[in-house]
Amino acid sequence: MNTVNPKHVRVDKESMESFLYLLAQKAGMPEQKAAFLSKLLVKNDLRGIFSHGSRQMATYARIIRDNGLNPDPEVKIVSDSSSTIVLDGDGGLGYYAAYAAAENIVDRCRNSGIAAVVTKNHGHIGAAGIYARLLAEQKLISFVTSGHQLNLCADHSIMRAAGGSPMAFGVPAGNQPPMVLDFGTMHDLYEGSPHVTELFSLAPGMVFRSMGLGFICQAMGGFLAGIPLYEDRALRLYKEANQGALIIALEIGRFFDFDKFKSEMDAYIEMAGNMQPMPGYKKAYLSGILEYHREKDWSISGIPVDDNHRSILSNAAVEFDLELPF
Repeated sequence: MNTVNPKHVRVDKESMESFLYLLAQKAGMPEQKAAFLSKLLVKNDLRGIFSHGSRQMATYARIIRDNGLNPDPEVKIVSDSSSTIVLDGDGGLGYYAAYAAAENIVDRCRNSGIAAVVTKNHGHIGAAGIYARLLAEQKLISFVTSGHQLNLCADHSIMRAAGGSPMAFGVPAGNQPPMVLDFGTMHDLYEGSPHVTELFSLAPGMVFRSMGLGFICQAMGGFLAGIPLYEDRALRLYKEANQGALIIALEIGRFFDFDKFKSEMDAYIEMAGNMQPMPGYKKAYLSGILEYHREKDWSISGIPVDDNHRSILSNAAVEFDLELPF
């Protein structure tokens, strides 16, 4: 889970965005795409989603510099209907294809009540919650998942077949912020994670459910996007363009009175905030509400950057001949 290390320094979002922008450009990305990606990653930092925030730029910069991904992809519509789209990410980072997918799905959803888009031929889409939140802000319910190239053999544990896919849901409210659930299906259960055996002993059902979610994400976000089970069947110009995504959106008014739904969501979020929190926590929140308040607060007070976070960015700064501005 993304937690705030008590030992940290505060970095204003403008300084972080500026550094990421320069790092992306040093790696070979054009100005517009570098600026777009920097803003998305800093927004994740501001929401406390550090695992998919600014530190990811160090990884992306190296992949792009080493020609693993297209630095300037042109996202294209491969097929199109009244309620479905397939987008090709042109071998670039998945953010561009997935964001375009979420934007393109809105009108189709309003016209049909439900719409879906698959993206293919791209790299990491980042936090799936980015796109679930975008659609929730458009007052649509959404589901987002992604899949990637697996490399399986019979000697592996079945747990590896679950991959490491994300799953996100977005649900709008009225006066309250939208509810956004975004999680890695196999978090804390990867091979090598320290508590896998203990978790399986204590709660085998929880482990099997996590694995099952991973299997489904791989099928819906991977195979549906044309990613083959065996990598030698893949035809890729860019090696790291090995991911796909699925986004589904629902228009609430087709199923239930929209104003009544918003009212119920507002009451639900308010009630949850007044309930007793889990042990060790000061306040109770529904999914995504804490992140909403963090973004408001940290946009003013700054992003909390701990030593590990700083080290990742500092190493990238040295490698790409940049000065870390904090």
